[in-house]
Amino acid sequence: MRYARNGFFLIVLIFLSGATRPPVRTWVAIGDSITYLNDHPDETDHRITKGYMTRVAEKLPSLHYVNQGHNGWTAGRIARQIDTLGLVKADIYSIFLGTNDWWAGRPLGRFADYAQKTGNNTVYGSFRIIIDKLRALNPQARILLITPMQRVDFVYLFNFQNNAFGSYKPKNGQTLESFAVAIDSIGQYEHLDVLDLYHTSGLEMKKLVNYKRLKDPQTGAYRDYPYPAFIDIPFDPKADAYPYPVGAIAKTYDGLHPSDKGYALISRKLVKLLKRY
Repeated sequence: MRYARNGFFLIVLIFLSGATRPPVRTWVAIGDSITYLNDHPDETDHRITKGYMTRVAEKLPSLHYVNQGHNGWTAGRIARQIDTLGLVKADIYSIFLGTNDWWAGRPLGRFADYAQKTGNNTVYGSFRIIIDKLRALNPQARILLITPMQRVDFVYLFNFQNNAFGSYKPKNGQTLESFAVAIDSIGQYEHLDVLDLYHTSGLEMKKLVNYKRLKDPQTGAYRDYPYPAFIDIPFDPKADAYPYPVGAIAKTYDGLHPSDKGYALISRKLVKLLKRY
């Protein structure tokens, strides 16, 4: 009788412990290289150790993430291939896109492009296609929008010819900030949470890199120029050394992609939001 009683109490304890354990939820993170690199630190020459999804999952272990980051993709390409990405039904979706659309010169369009479903010719229209797909997969899912970060001059670590100026000036007549504002307006219209990284304290352009190492135009000697002093200093991808040595790493490691410090800041913001879900 004693063993039966003890066995009964053991079963009750197991049941109660299982009942108090939070259910596993699936989070699909849609994005570009900033999302993709979470699972590919080797493609940063191990300048990062882990991205924002891994860091969030460490704090919220009941959350199982699916990496739908696509290196170099725009919201337009995501929208164009939305039915071939293998997106799964999930409890939470996040959309972290826009910086590549800005650099590619894609037209942002008008809010009417989103509201009236005018198609994939503008960024507003692209976001409508993406969000409609996610709602078709799971109408009850929570959808979180993440705006682009500010960026300074980007130089790809493995190909210096792949470089781009920062968001301190417009591209194709459009500011990167206008893309962040557009994404926020979609969130307000759809009553979705928006993590506005563009205006997040700690991710300002002056905090993205410690310096950019460039040749002094007067002497030819390398100097470490902080932002914004490096803006008008030329960089020759064929002749110059990589301008962001390890000591230049701050919130990004290359002017665009977050470093461990940058990912840690982003993940802290995400954890606060996702805890509510």
